Amino acid sequence: MGDFAVNLAVCHQIGSARGERAILSAMDIERDEFFAQFGRSIDHLILRHREDLNRKRKMRPSSEPKTRWVDGTPEYSAHICGLRKLFPDALFIHILRDVREVVRSMLNFHRIAGTQLVANEQEAYKYWLRTVTACLRAEHAYGPKAVRRLPYSALLDNAEAAMRSLLEFVGEPYEAKCLEPLARRINSSNVPADFVAEDPATDRAVVDEALKLSAELRHSPQTPEQSKAVADALESEFQQRVQYTAELDKTYRDCRRRLKQFERAPR
Repeated sequence: MGDFAVNLAVCHQIGSARGERAILSAMDIERDEFFAQFGRSIDHLILRHREDLNRKRKMRPSSEPKTRWVDGTPEYSAHICGLRKLFPDALFIHILRDVREVVRSMLNFHRIAGTQLVANEQEAYKYWLRTVTACLRAEHAYGPKAVRRLPYSALLDNAEAAMRSLLEFVGEPYEAKCLEPLARRINSSNVPADFVAEDPATDRAVVDEALKLSAELRHSPQTPEQSKAVADALESEFQQRVQYTAELDKTYRDCRRRLKQFERAPR
């Protein structure tokens, strides 16, 4: 949905580019309202079809209507700014795991999914750095009321306390049944006990950078304040991506035109 948010911004830009002659501008439909309306429609659609998902997973029908849904796509780390436009009340949980364990898991992802998640060890370290850095920026930009960091180890060492903390964050009551999914090993890629992730071709500088950040975060609590400067930077980057996407068709046409000119040129 991250790319969807970008494309939605492009649509609003097109629909309001000609002032009163454009339908969105003529009807005073601001971008925030435009985004939020699509977000509400997505929310209602997912909640309405929840029982279809339960049926496919052979789960018992719920006696109470659900009002929340969760999406654990790691790639959303880089799209939190856009997702907040779609879902202004969304809450984000950053589960932080030791980089070495993440790399081991990613390199063995094919054991459960049948496909390779990353090409090699270096790509795994880069993936961790990219997603964790994006989450840290979101923590600084939006503060702990919107983004909550949770050490993965907390789920293993004291699952009840960790779950209570998360439920308090999202405003839901704690129930013992919330711990049932944690009774089995979570986020497992069936890593063999003797597996060693030490590829000599991996750039040691990338590994050292990841290990340093991982070690620092184990001893650094989440910042309690919001940073307007970081929020503004994320907004600027979002706008740059919107502009890039909006100009892709024109750039493509220009390239085709230049290619044809080059092909017709005498040699």
